[in-house]
Amino acid sequence: MPDIDKKDRPVTSVTDQEALDFHAMGRPGKLEINPTKPMATQRDLSLAYSPGVAVPVKAIAADPQTAYDYTARGNMVAVISNGTAILGLGNLGALASKPVMEGKSVLFKRFADVDSIDLEIDTENVDEFINCVRFLGPSFGGINLEDIKAPDCFVIESRLRELMDIPVFHDDQHGTAIIAAAGLINALELTGRDLKTTKLVCNGAGAAAIACVELIKAMGFAPENIILCDTKGVIYQGRTEGMNQWKSAHAAKTDARTLEEAMNGADVIFGLSQKGAFSADMIRSMADRPIIFAMANPDPEITPEEVARIRDDAIMATGRSDYPNQVNNVLGFPYIFRGALDVRASTINDAMKIAAVKALANLAREDVPDDVVAAYQGNRPRFGAQYIIPVPFDPRLISAIPVAVAEAAIESGVARKVITDMASYARELSARRDPIASTLASLYERVRRRPKRIVFAEAEEEQVLRAALSYANQQLGTAILLGREDLIRATAERAGIDLNRPGLEIVNARISTRVEAYIDYLYARLQRHGYLHRDAQRLIHNDRNHFAATMVALGDADGMVTGITRNYSTALEDVRRCIDAKPGHRVIGVSLALCRGRTVFVADTAVHDMPTAEELADIAEEAAGLARRMGYQPRVALLAYSTFGHPSGERSERVREAVKILDRRRVDFEYDGEMAADVALNRKVMEQYPFCRLSGPANVLVMPAFHSASISTKMLQELGGSTVIGPILVGFDKPVQITSMGAKDSDIVNMAAIAAYGGS
Repeated sequence: MPDIDKKDRPVTSVTDQEALDFHAMGRPGKLEINPTKPMATQRDLSLAYSPGVAVPVKAIAADPQTAYDYTARGNMVAVISNGTAILGLGNLGALASKPVMEGKSVLFKRFADVDSIDLEIDTENVDEFINCVRFLGPSFGGINLEDIKAPDCFVIESRLRELMDIPVFHDDQHGTAIIAAAGLINALELTGRDLKTTKLVCNGAGAAAIACVELIKAMGFAPENIILCDTKGVIYQGRTEGMNQWKSAHAAKTDARTLEEAMNGADVIFGLSQKGAFSADMIRSMADRPIIFAMANPDPEITPEEVARIRDDAIMATGRSDYPNQVNNVLGFPYIFRGALDVRASTINDAMKIAAVKALANLAREDVPDDVVAAYQGNRPRFGAQYIIPVPFDPRLISAIPVAVAEAAIESGVARKVITDMASYARELSARRDPIASTLASLYERVRRRPKRIVFAEAEEEQVLRAALSYANQQLGTAILLGREDLIRATAERAGIDLNRPGLEIVNARISTRVEAYIDYLYARLQRHGYLHRDAQRLIHNDRNHFAATMVALGDADGMVTGITRNYSTALEDVRRCIDAKPGHRVIGVSLALCRGRTVFVADTAVHDMPTAEELADIAEEAAGLARRMGYQPRVALLAYSTFGHPSGERSERVREAVKILDRRRVDFEYDGEMAADVALNRKVMEQYPFCRLSGPANVLVMPAFHSASISTKMLQELGGSTVIGPILVGFDKPVQITSMGAKDSDIVNMAAIAAYGGS
């Protein structure tokens, strides 16, 4: 299946040990359950359980539809498999499929805020499987079937759709079909072809292939213009070998008997088969401006490079994220279920699938937003041969696809709830998106397109080695491992880390040929600050932060990451001896706090203890600039313990003066202060001050002092369950990021990617 976590393997390859460590770290697995209501007092418990719970029980008994109002059913999908067709691994059983099903549940949550739970059913008997699932209807708003072998999947899905009054959707079939059909619509548009006259060959006759053929026929493709092939050749009328009822339904009236014969003169080829299935001669024989969708997983039937050597007029799509036009199921299933759940649909029908197809196709024709542009190195992708399918991190997916699906469900009569204001619904959907995850995905993609050399200054530490390996494996660039080579290799051997791969480079500070240049550079900077030449020698020879920072300063590396072996302020002091602030800028630390889907930039969380009014104004500008570079429109609140003069105090006066300084500078972002945190973050409280300049809740908070910034972000992380990234250093002339002591390898990779992105 071409999910984002499955199809990306060629570009985001990881070691076996990394994958095992990822799934085992912290709480094993990828899911947990958290309550959505307070459970702090006896009254809370009385409302949540006995006796209060009896009230919604009676209400649901009287009207079953109220279960959507009083329980989680309306936002809950079951991801169900028996493990008979796991990824490209085959039949490994129900239990072995659990990591994949948990992953699918995570994607539901990540992309569409759909709660999901995985259920692995330990039977290969079709009737037993159906009888197990059919009685689960009251628990869920929808059923996502996954990794079930053909032809069992056809029978299971068909019968469950008849037996259950909630959507049952086998994503291996329909998800692939929907994304491929969206790309096909746009490819036909670009080549001037008509749906009813185009000739298409589909190689492969499994679940996804059959679904593709059925969907494009439902969209208006002429059946006589479609030829389906399997390993035995063309599926033609009258063939008996290797046939079943699903293949027979698409048997063509044709003289062609082989794939090569079928592809001669074809306009379109869909590949859902295996690597190497399409030969150069087959591609040459196709019509002018051929459309080639080579979707085999993980390696396509033919690569874009191979096609480019044969002809220059083809439009190509694959399942790979390292090529344009990725057919990726994550563009479909989260949003399709989101729309179906929100109108309480009884099924996902052809009208809803076609609506999703058209919405995806139309999205690729629109101008893309800035946060997608960022992933393309500032080059705005335009609708054309290299961009016929939206990318997974496009923030518009959440507001486009579910709306189209919901409208189709209402119009086709399968919705049990009618949404009258679709524009308002679209805005609500946009608010569900996880901005930090989206930003990081976009950031990683941008770095992949322009890989950077990043120094990992503490490479003798195991988690740093793992982070460096992950950085290289994800094709973010070259990870420079700084340290004594014998210790680095010994640590790697103990940890089972293979250092003999592209993208890793070991630098030993003691024997580097660049040592003298680094010493001269550092001595020139420090000689009038009490340092002797031998002091500079000592720092370069013995301190990796100074060596790494000097490497970056002299252009031998693009950025650096450090911090796990010494406290933040010490590491920062080391770096500042080697690298200056950008001219006209101030070095500050900004933390990103994600609180239940809401992102806030908090500054300064790393550098300034008790900033003056001038410094507060500078901090506001630097933090707003980072927010903008990360894809947000900054709304800056300068915080204090007082709000607009009450109660008065000396510290609040500094904040008020900072606002006046920003006024004089005529900055190009929204800002106001002084104000308390609740005023800055709560729209209703803010409305008590109609003169407030902010158009909505702030997303950049400038703290009056370092201690308040540090305390508040750490409390959010520990007590509020928030995700906090950073502090991100801003204002240095060269990219430098410092992690917290003992940071996890995933945190180090994030900071390295931010350094590569140019977060400074």
